[in-house]
Amino acid sequence: MTLVKTEPGLAPAPGRFGRSRILSLAAVIGAATIFGLTYSLTAPLVALNLAERGLGETMIGLNAAMHAVGVLLVAPILPRLAGRFGARPLILFALVLTAALLLLFPTLPIIWVWFVLRIGLGIGAEILFVLTESWASELSDDGTRGRIMATYTAMLSLGFAGGPMILAFTGPDGLLPFAVGAAVAVLALLLMAHPRIERPAMHAHGHSNLLRFMRLAPVAMSTTALNAAVETAGLSFLTLYAIRLGWEEQSGTQLITTLMLGAILLQLPIGWLCDKMDRRKLMLWLGGLSTVGALAWPLMLSHVWVAYPALFIWGGLFVGIYTTMLAIIGARFRGTDLVGVYAAMGLLWGGGALLGPSLAGLALDVTTHGLPLFVALACGGFTAFLLAFREPAAQENAAP
Repeated sequence: MTLVKTEPGLAPAPGRFGRSRILSLAAVIGAATIFGLTYSLTAPLVALNLAERGLGETMIGLNAAMHAVGVLLVAPILPRLAGRFGARPLILFALVLTAALLLLFPTLPIIWVWFVLRIGLGIGAEILFVLTESWASELSDDGTRGRIMATYTAMLSLGFAGGPMILAFTGPDGLLPFAVGAAVAVLALLLMAHPRIERPAMHAHGHSNLLRFMRLAPVAMSTTALNAAVETAGLSFLTLYAIRLGWEEQSGTQLITTLMLGAILLQLPIGWLCDKMDRRKLMLWLGGLSTVGALAWPLMLSHVWVAYPALFIWGGLFVGIYTTMLAIIGARFRGTDLVGVYAAMGLLWGGGALLGPSLAGLALDVTTHGLPLFVALACGGFTAFLLAFREPAAQENAAP
């Protein structure tokens, strides 16, 4: 199993952070933000370009699923790669890869090539996600981990909100939107290359057993799969669904930004609830409300004055499921076990992201309201799983 631990000289004093550690946290969280931004920019951007070329929703969904193929390819070997090369070289590689691939999309306007490019973006995204999340945890201590990981999650969501916002200003046509995404990745690359960045030492011992962590934390795995499936489906098809209901393209893109803003701003009150009530019950409430809310999407989007605030609230409630899960596994797992859970979650994220857009695209080909129907079924199935399955009490109570 891969051990990820901070070098002896880098152990943080509880509650105290020097300038170097603050810089390191800024760089790591910045790289995670770029992961969210480039993905949320690419998903609707590629979908709109493919739709413009006459491809149906099923083919667009299959193209979006190639991102998950990249995740599934690299996740099983990522712990071994981290042990051999270290976290920072791999993150730098992922940022270079992301910038280069984004520039290749308009340069190589061949549909089958775009499937290959999406696989490459998935590889880069998985490296950024797993290693930045593990690195941020290593730079924190028991007194600061909650706030640092909350900041990490909020900035990740901010990145997801920023992609559609960029697209709303640049439009989907030509080189510009792809070039802007590549430029942002280069900015993160420069920040991560700073010589004062503190690096966790990566040591490989034995073999990683991701199946073990899947068995130990099934709620974390199912939450990750749900989040990936709905997130990728929504980013790929929400704009197209809104256009189908009569919205203009730019307004439909802004719906994604509105949803993600809710995902950012509402995590603070949801995090407060995590410390005040039973977390399993909170997840059940959030899952149930997300299910009912998704069923109401057709009604919401029929009135502009309802659509924006309703999607803002729905986005916060849905992402709150993932936030609550992070609080649960943070209370139960520490150190290398937590890293193992993150790696296993990467596989489930890939699986969810593979099925999500594919099934949502198929549903949209069958019925006008296929997207909200798919989201409601996914959230409802997850809620039913929570009702039927109970994990050990250590995962259900607030962290001490």
